[in-house]
Amino acid sequence: MSDALLEVSHLSKSFESGNLEKGMIPAVRDVSFQINRGECLGIVGESGCGKSTLARLITLLTPADSGKIRLNGSEYMHSKDKGREIYRQIQMVFQDPFSVFSPRMQIGTFLEDGLVYYQLLTRRKAAEEAVKLMRMVELPEELLNRFPHQLSGGQLQRVVIARAISIHPSLIILDEATSALDVSVQKQILELLVRLKKEQKLTYLFIGHDLAVVRSISDRIQIMYAGSVVEELRSENLKQAVHPYSRELLDSIFSVRDRHTERIQVKTLSLADAGYEACGCQYRRRCPCAMSVCAEKVPELTKAGQEPGHTAACFLVSR
Repeated sequence: MSDALLEVSHLSKSFESGNLEKGMIPAVRDVSFQINRGECLGIVGESGCGKSTLARLITLLTPADSGKIRLNGSEYMHSKDKGREIYRQIQMVFQDPFSVFSPRMQIGTFLEDGLVYYQLLTRRKAAEEAVKLMRMVELPEELLNRFPHQLSGGQLQRVVIARAISIHPSLIILDEATSALDVSVQKQILELLVRLKKEQKLTYLFIGHDLAVVRSISDRIQIMYAGSVVEELRSENLKQAVHPYSRELLDSIFSVRDRHTERIQVKTLSLADAGYEACGCQYRRRCPCAMSVCAEKVPELTKAGQEPGHTAACFLVSR
């Protein structure tokens, strides 16, 4: 059996811009990747690059314009019975845990409902399982009788993670799951996710804008810019990134005293100037290395460096 759990092929999505002159604006452009069982793929990029739209396409919360998605070898994007079973197989943890809860629902009921809805356990057995789930995410069981407003953001996110793993999904998508938390709490949640991944043999798609956070949990990293994947490499090889945008992100996390890290100077553009380009490389107007070919053609992902699986979409790499 193939190690590939999720296979995304040439996925694209555009939205109306609200401006008749601009027409449709691509949010996700021809994105392809796979996630193997038991690994964590990190997707990183600045706000508006298409990360969250990609997650919504995978979970069918937003319909894609084109492309295919296969889970466990079966294509489900166009399946007629795609709803209930897909949502059991793919669980999602969002940025704001407060938005997930009904303010009138106790924590215990929140944990039990998924188990009962999918007919995995009776209500009585689900209540017993909720106690185990609380221990699993390092929360006291007395919180089961409390309401969401009585818990902190970090505690609520632990409960959401417990709910996600309770029904034994094939894939958990974490969309900015730690970015709304304090730094100290963020570290604790990341450590929890790493532990649960190992103990429960979980598979993650971890989405974030902070490269340091994504690197700390991911096996592989894809870097997105303006709806496209511009580079992919293993997290331990992150310093070997070659795409100018990847280097820009790296410069934001490495110490300015690290004189061995070559830095680039990118152009700062206003929001009006930093829109999508009709053709060519989307990054070219910010890139200090831009060439004439960058305005004429879209660079494709090409092997970069010596490490297996390292690719980058940049004409500097293919020269």
